Amino acid sequence: MRYFLLVLLAALAPLVRAETGFANLERGPHGVGFRLVQQYDYSRSYREKNDVVNGQPFTGERARPVQTLIWYPAASNAGTRLPYSDYIRTEATDIDFGRAKSEVDAFVANQLKSAVAAIGETQAKAKFAQRMWAVRDAAPLAGKYPVVVYAPGGGSAAHEAADVGEYLASHGYVVIVSRNLGTRSYLMTVDREGAETQARDISFLVSYAHALPFADTAHIAAAGWSWGGMTNLFAAAADNRISAVISLDGTREPDLTKMLPVSRLTIPWLYISRKLATISELNKRGIESSFSLLNAARHMQLYQVVMQPMVHVDFSPEALRFQPPSHFEEYTREEVEQAYYWTARYMLAFVDAYLKNDAAGLAFVQRSPTQNGAPRHMALYEPRAADTSPVATRAGFATELAKRGFDHAVEIYTALHGRDGTFVLSESDLNAWGYELLRSDKQAAGVEIFKLGVSLYPNASNLHDSLAEGYEALDNKPAAIASYQKSLELDPKNGHAADRLKVLR
Repeated sequence: MRYFLLVLLAALAPLVRAETGFANLERGPHGVGFRLVQQYDYSRSYREKNDVVNGQPFTGERARPVQTLIWYPAASNAGTRLPYSDYIRTEATDIDFGRAKSEVDAFVANQLKSAVAAIGETQAKAKFAQRMWAVRDAAPLAGKYPVVVYAPGGGSAAHEAADVGEYLASHGYVVIVSRNLGTRSYLMTVDREGAETQARDISFLVSYAHALPFADTAHIAAAGWSWGGMTNLFAAAADNRISAVISLDGTREPDLTKMLPVSRLTIPWLYISRKLATISELNKRGIESSFSLLNAARHMQLYQVVMQPMVHVDFSPEALRFQPPSHFEEYTREEVEQAYYWTARYMLAFVDAYLKNDAAGLAFVQRSPTQNGAPRHMALYEPRAADTSPVATRAGFATELAKRGFDHAVEIYTALHGRDGTFVLSESDLNAWGYELLRSDKQAAGVEIFKLGVSLYPNASNLHDSLAEGYEALDNKPAAIASYQKSLELDPKNGHAADRLKVLR
């Protein structure tokens, strides 16, 4: 009997497959929970006293609304799974948490009407009714799981990430999303203020993750599509709690990406883009091709994948779901969805590699799509190793000083500044740094920083005065006297230098 059961199980094994969702994504080993959190970022205002659209006085809450969608590993698959239409419902309350049910129902009805016009009534209703993997407010699975903060494309709702959110959660991740929202109105502005606004939204969600008991906030990645695939780099440059970045066809705004402090971008980057465009196409669209963040951010370990069947909008499953047949030209819907499948597979492997330190995930992202089993000619693969030379930032400078010794401060600073002219330490930076070292009982290192200061700012009386104090701390009286004298020459009113000279002499 035992032999018979083993044979039967072996025969049935090929028939047992993982449950699949949109684009045939395979659900992972965990159940999926979903939460909707309606909260405000009280550190920022969103509404003006008079509405910027209709000009009327606004009497409600003026803090920035951050309606938050969260997917997480759940303890079981039991419970009623959400229909896809429930995700669409969340869009109705993006900035107005108190909307009546009738208003939300009307919003969903209008969305269905648009879908019917695009793909027909039968398909549209079936997609709205599709049961997803997530169960609302399901009990979380025990343990803590790495976090992926997702930034939607320009003007897009948070539920854009529903499919990839469920997919990653089923494989052991917490995915947190809020809609792409303008600085002071519903639609974002395509400028630096708009980029920095969404970057601050990402950082707000990074901070919010600490309130989730099942979130492993020591391991956080930022992902996003289009505008969100660019602003997550602004967030990563400002917030080093983000340890990996995924961009889905983002960063095509050279006027903005030129503003990024690329020396602060030193983390792994997965960049998946649409099919290649010709130079003439780029010119027609007014896209500058002389600058690319992909080349400029040379300290990032880059994995670039080009999905040939996909155009820009195809990276949003929300949009791809409801595209009419006319949208698909030389590639079929099935081929485009297959490309999205491989996009999500690379996303999962990438976060496995860099948030879970998983060797199999790293091996996957280091191979081309064809080597991983994707159809030939579907994708191009262009990895680039990170430049491991010292980074031209205060942290990179300090790291190199710790390696080579503070007595090399002038030499190292000169090399870093020559490599990146934006790396500059001011008089006050160096003065404060030197005193921090003196207070930390690292007098010799402090003196070297003050020496760097007077080499960069030879007419700064205060830095010569500080250097003299450093020499005093080292009991080097002749050098202290010389530095106080120089300080007094530059500023005859420097009473401190005059007093110390009297004492030392």
